[in-house]
Amino acid sequence: MFRATVLALVAAVLHAGWNLVAKRSRDRFIALWGQFAAAGSIGAIVIGVQRDLPAAAWGWAAICGAVHLPYVVGLARAYDHGDFSTVYPIVRGSGALLAGIGGIVVLDDRLDALTFAAVVVVAIGICVLATGHGPLAPAIGWALVVGMSIGVYTVNDSHASRTLDTDLYPFAVFVATGIAVTGYGIAAGRGRTMAIAAREEWRKFLATGTCTAVTYLLVLVAVRSAPVGYVAALRESSVVIAAFLGSRVLAEEDARRRTVAAAVILAGLILLVSTG
Repeated sequence: MFRATVLALVAAVLHAGWNLVAKRSRDRFIALWGQFAAAGSIGAIVIGVQRDLPAAAWGWAAICGAVHLPYVVGLARAYDHGDFSTVYPIVRGSGALLAGIGGIVVLDDRLDALTFAAVVVVAIGICVLATGHGPLAPAIGWALVVGMSIGVYTVNDSHASRTLDTDLYPFAVFVATGIAVTGYGIAAGRGRTMAIAAREEWRKFLATGTCTAVTYLLVLVAVRSAPVGYVAALRESSVVIAAFLGSRVLAEEDARRRTVAAAVILAGLILLVSTG
């Protein structure tokens, strides 16, 4: 479990970082599209060089790409309506809980009583962190849409990662997601804006796309040696980072409550790691 723990924590740091970039962008859909398109380009290059991806991988990757459409659209709209330290915890918390449930129901993962209790403590801390910001129904609604997307694609990709005899599956996911999000953007009439952004902001897109790719690679490696619920919940240490960034970088209010909630989350994470 030690390797899975380290990989999940590194993924948490990277994940919070690219989400902060998306939140601070003027056009959040374009920011998210750019990073997933860049990750898709990286995936296409790797697959083209290796040339040994099983055909079966594309079916699972296509499901993931389709599920990422509500993820990207929902995340952009949630950040349009709500604070970073409100939206991000709801997204990650609901996604982790649904992924954990899906791992038990679909993938036959086993969580003992202490591990389950740890996940519950983490969820309580996330709920405290996400409340107290006033009427933010649109932001919360879109955040829950994203959380459901996370739950579905985490279970889907965990199954694929465990059953396919290849290390290239994550790169197929990047390609499929990049194609799906690009196709949606063009169909929504954003093609010209996307082309201009690609020309002017390609360096930022390459940086965030690389972070996205590395983050998901680490998670899919981690779930090979640990239950999905364990990895998904441990990865949610990123909400503590988000609370800090929301206060220090974005000057969001109510730092005391966020600090208390972060302490609860850390307590749950310590319990989670100790039971692994």
